Amino acid sequence: MSRTASRERSTAETRIRLSLDLDGGESSAATEVGFLDHMLDLLARHGGLGLRVEASGDLETGAHHTVEDIGIVLGQAIDEALGDRAGVRRYGSALVPMDESLAECAIDLSGRPLCVFEADLPATSIAGFDTELAEEFFRAVANGAKLTLHVSVRYGTNAHHMIEACFKAFARALRVAVSLDPGETGVPSTKGTLSE
Repeated sequence: MSRTASRERSTAETRIRLSLDLDGGESSAATEVGFLDHMLDLLARHGGLGLRVEASGDLETGAHHTVEDIGIVLGQAIDEALGDRAGVRRYGSALVPMDESLAECAIDLSGRPLCVFEADLPATSIAGFDTELAEEFFRAVANGAKLTLHVSVRYGTNAHHMIEACFKAFARALRVAVSLDPGETGVPSTKGTLSE
């Protein structure tokens, strides 16, 4: 069973091409936002994903549109690659340290988009990535993928470490949630569907 998706999005603000394989493969990120490239690379590595992203956008106005639109497209690709979500574990969680920072993530492939993001991030910019964009990215992914997502930073002082811990926790939780459960023969829901 192939669990892959390829998506493109072109607007007046951004142009994005993305391919995803939930079961692994090559990864690369070229978004013109250095810190986001780094986060997408580690998302692929720790999530066990094959992920290729190419993006360009109106960076003269900041990275907001690029970051949010990549989140939307990634979420849509996750949703497409999951299909009817039959046989998946559905839930995943992870607690990840990054030096002085500690982040946690819990995911439910519920079919119901929701993002709860709690992090007292220092207001700064990291290689063109404003720290407030971390929440925008995760919200866009949750909406596009139709999943329930809780991400929080328990503590930390370095913005880079705090956001990196969030992405790694998300990657690890996603890896578990999308993994196939040999004991699950159908859709893991009493409703019989996870599409809405």
